[in-house]
Amino acid sequence: MLDLKWIRENPEALDAALARRGAEPLSAAVLDLDKRHRGITTELQALQSRRNEVSKQIGAVKGKGGDAAPLMAEVADIKDKMTALEADEKGLGEDVRSLLLTIPNILDAAVPAGKDESANVEVRKWGTPRQFDFTPKDHTDLGASLGLMDFDQAAVMSGARFVVLKGALARLERAIAQLMLDTHTTENGYTEVNPPLLVRDVALIGTGQLPKFGADLFHTTAGHYLIPTAEVSLTNLAAERIIDGSILPQRLTAFTPCFRSEAGAAGKDTKGMIRNHQFEKVEMVSITTPEDSAAELERMTKCAEGILQKLDLPYRVVALCAGDVGFGANRTYDLEVWLPGQATYREISSCSNTGDFQARRMNARFRPVGETKGTRFVHTLNGSGLAVGRTLIAVLENHQQQDGSIKVPEALKPYMGGLETIVPGAKTL
Repeated sequence: MLDLKWIRENPEALDAALARRGAEPLSAAVLDLDKRHRGITTELQALQSRRNEVSKQIGAVKGKGGDAAPLMAEVADIKDKMTALEADEKGLGEDVRSLLLTIPNILDAAVPAGKDESANVEVRKWGTPRQFDFTPKDHTDLGASLGLMDFDQAAVMSGARFVVLKGALARLERAIAQLMLDTHTTENGYTEVNPPLLVRDVALIGTGQLPKFGADLFHTTAGHYLIPTAEVSLTNLAAERIIDGSILPQRLTAFTPCFRSEAGAAGKDTKGMIRNHQFEKVEMVSITTPEDSAAELERMTKCAEGILQKLDLPYRVVALCAGDVGFGANRTYDLEVWLPGQATYREISSCSNTGDFQARRMNARFRPVGETKGTRFVHTLNGSGLAVGRTLIAVLENHQQQDGSIKVPEALKPYMGGLETIVPGAKTL
């Protein structure tokens, strides 16, 4: 959420920032609501002052044996007016906040201009896509030939966009997640967290999924939401807190299932595991100071890259343009892994700096070192470290052999009981 005081002082800057994203100007609507809200607040303060003044006069009149009835009638009238105005003030205050919750973050000056993903800028590449002496298969064909990936039976029990992994593929997915967690905790300085998968709406408002992306969430009858990403749970560990600045940055990681309805993705990536309703992800979240957040984004991106390098998966880093940066982010890098089955790079991680955008929504603050009274909003960052299912896809497609078997990357062998190759025809249900 943006600072209302900043909007009052910089309405043109807000509209210019929205224009960079291709959005309509909103400063006039915000300022109009804010003016009306503050007008009522001022009127209430004046009425309260008059009420206090008249109340004193009533006491003085009564003390002299005079008739205080007119004054008492005025106080009653003031009370009625204040009751009505307080309701208006509350409603307008909620309207102001509701509008502020719909305004996207202000983009960093370093974000490239552009309307959509076609204007994203490649920052660097790592690795060279493998040259096959046979036609590489995509992950769905590989999984089917292995007999260890079942979309049909998943559809029987759950419908479209679900998958059942069995045997060595189920273990391979678990191995990938374990490699990520071990790397992030032992090499990259992240603390592992096992967070709730069900959260209240306030948590999703705090990280920006609500109200804008409500259609993309699974909502339970008990009022909870299934998390679309562990970013929600991890970032909310700072909600409504004042953190000692001496312990920042805090770096957190979690391996969780994630749940998305994919409401806006009809007809997109319906084949295979690219865009499922349920998937696993290892998430990274950093809570830091404003001065350190830019450097923390670079560090987090490097941590995600390190996993792809360990798995010998060619990838590229892309800086998202203004029209492609997500609602809550001020700057984002996407990691795109090479998929031979599609002969293209596909997103496998997004690492974003949200600045104080989420912190304002969830009232997450820190007390700078050496200060005893003042507080400031923290900066929060999040990134996939990585999407486990998409990493599994990349391992299958990049390390496939001509006979349909999968060569297990060296980094995963310790987690696979020493298994070096996953072969077709494995025992299945």
